[in-house]
Amino acid sequence: MKILFYDTKNYDKDSFQDTLKANNFPGITIEYTKSDLDPRTAALADGFDAVCAFVSSDIGTQTMEILHEKGIRLLLMRCAGFNNVDLETAAKYGIRVMRVPGYSPEAVAEHAMALALASNRRLYKAYNKVRENDFSLSGLMGFNFYEKTAGIIGTGKIGAAMCRICRGFGMKVIAYDVYQNESLKEFVEYVSLEQLLSDSDVISLHCPLMDSTYHMINIDTIKQMKDGVILVNTSRGALVKTDDLIEGIRMHKFAGVGLDVYEEETNNVFEDRSDEILEHSTTARLLSFPNVMITSHQGFFTREALGAIAATTLQNALDFVAGKESPNDVKIG
Repeated sequence: MKILFYDTKNYDKDSFQDTLKANNFPGITIEYTKSDLDPRTAALADGFDAVCAFVSSDIGTQTMEILHEKGIRLLLMRCAGFNNVDLETAAKYGIRVMRVPGYSPEAVAEHAMALALASNRRLYKAYNKVRENDFSLSGLMGFNFYEKTAGIIGTGKIGAAMCRICRGFGMKVIAYDVYQNESLKEFVEYVSLEQLLSDSDVISLHCPLMDSTYHMINIDTIKQMKDGVILVNTSRGALVKTDDLIEGIRMHKFAGVGLDVYEEETNNVFEDRSDEILEHSTTARLLSFPNVMITSHQGFFTREALGAIAATTLQNALDFVAGKESPNDVKIG
């Protein structure tokens, strides 16, 4: 099987090549391109059996049609998310879509807690103050997480890992999810979304992006939160309506906001943007607030996670060649 690997970064190539060498994946060859997958670049897949893409790729109807024309039979998503994929068109053309539902939930959960802690204790501001030889404590006041309430929205593998981390901090953990995780019920109390919003001192989002979760954090849900709450999002940018988040920050609703994802996100949210466009982007506006910390979608970015992503993606390819069904198949509905 010949795979064209889109949007290649050096760390991607290194992890996949190392995994290919260290494990038995017979018959699989990979070619790498720095171009991302979209309607302009889909034709590069001519002569390949499969393509490998990421959640930020544009895999809509037009892209799928071109991939079909080029004979692609398999789309390998090297991530858990697939909201950017036109699944109906994939099914129409018989293109199988497979993903990596869980690679290192602890990696993302640990980053979510890092964002919460950094936002709470103003670590970015403290770092910059000390670099300027200012050792004053002005503007650095935080609050103890111990005995506070952590509200976890979404308790899949990553959300469950976040629940365990919060418990380790001595926090009361409450959660909201349509599907309750039985393994957490010993120490997690499931509540309504409304109660979670009103009772939590720290709110962390760990749910997929669907019609039902799109802009679930908006001005109405923000108004239900405690004053001085910390909000963290390491899941999908569009879970949060950015304009409303900015309004909430201006209302002094938040003690801190930590974001690893954002609505405008591509591989580089500011890629190919003029200074004028950058100046008026909502992400740039968020960066202007002293209590907002934004990172570059790096929650997954650990050695362990990259290795797991490579191994699962390559196993998905082998399962496809062997005609095996897989729990990693993405299906409509």
